[in-house]
Amino acid sequence: MPATTLIRKLEADDLAQAGELGRLAFGSAPSTAPPSQEPRPGRTGYGAFDQDGRLVGKAIDLHHDQWWAGRRVAAADVAGVAVLPEARGRGVALALLRELLRGAHERGAAISALYPTVTGPYRRAGWEVAGALRAVDLPTLALPRHRPAPDLTVRPGGPGDLDATAELYERIARHRCGLLDHRGGGFAPAEPPSALPDGVDGLTLVERDGRLIGYASWQRGHGYDEHAVLTVQKVLADSAEAARELVGVLASWQSVTPTLRLWPLASDAVAAHLPLEQACQHEERIWMHRPVDVVRAVADRGWPAHVRGRVDFALADEIAPWNSGTWRLEVDGGAAELRRIPDEPAIQLSVRGFALLYTGVADGYAVAEAGLLRCPAGTDPAALDLLGAGPRAELLDYF
Repeated sequence: MPATTLIRKLEADDLAQAGELGRLAFGSAPSTAPPSQEPRPGRTGYGAFDQDGRLVGKAIDLHHDQWWAGRRVAAADVAGVAVLPEARGRGVALALLRELLRGAHERGAAISALYPTVTGPYRRAGWEVAGALRAVDLPTLALPRHRPAPDLTVRPGGPGDLDATAELYERIARHRCGLLDHRGGGFAPAEPPSALPDGVDGLTLVERDGRLIGYASWQRGHGYDEHAVLTVQKVLADSAEAARELVGVLASWQSVTPTLRLWPLASDAVAAHLPLEQACQHEERIWMHRPVDVVRAVADRGWPAHVRGRVDFALADEIAPWNSGTWRLEVDGGAAELRRIPDEPAIQLSVRGFALLYTGVADGYAVAEAGLLRCPAGTDPAALDLLGAGPRAELLDYF
């Protein structure tokens, strides 16, 4: 990066430049609306400026919380990374990410996720591929239909039901790993909504004794011929009975929308009732993960109560040096602690390897085979599987 490039937080006067840089980078249409004069809440923007004060790069820290096995973990999820074509290849993106991580660490974030357009720059900055957000297309005709359950109520929902859908989402998300908390940050509306969210044409609710146990939010799309698609943005249930009702309602669209498009959650109540063997992938967006602060990442998440163990390792993190050093991980009774030790352990772990283990994507042997963990002959890399105890991480929101 040129020595004259300045990295700093974006201010109100920078937002028009930032919006135009994002439009050019991501190919969005020019906006006719006046540019925002105030930064949006729940996010911190960082900009790279050349010697003439021109914005040549930007990145945004989204102040999310993620659910990790029953506990909220503060995240610095990254979006909107863009560099002016004339400034690319000069280290601008790496400098932006370094400063973003430093600021996120100062504000108390523990972990970070992002959706990359290219993985190389983010791997150089310590992120690693941990999963994918997949949209699949299913033939509506293949969905099973059931006789409606007499003890359940199925009805259309409206803006007044959005609080209940958020509560149901939280009941399902809180015991998984990685799913975003929809209660705070940029998800919290400034005032009670008077309409369904943009892009949502309908909300189908399943209730038992007045309590919401399943819902689907959907967009009708256009037409009713062989090209028509019903796009289901969220479909969640906390019981098999609610899932069957929702799948039955979706199946009822078969006469006018032969294709159903949805983003299934792994191994949940709804997925158990879908004919996934007939699914065709519509799109896939890979996502990457890294720790912002390894001590917080370990201490703040939930851990399986039955897991106990201890392992020592050395960690290397050039971009976030506060993570580097020699560590002892101890897990016991649903909690864990990472503390520094004076000894030099046999296991040497990279920050990308930490991300793979922490998210449950790979075990110690796989991380070692990828060259992200080193240990002498006779040392078992599976000792670090302790770091990935719990459900495999996943995301259900794109940002």
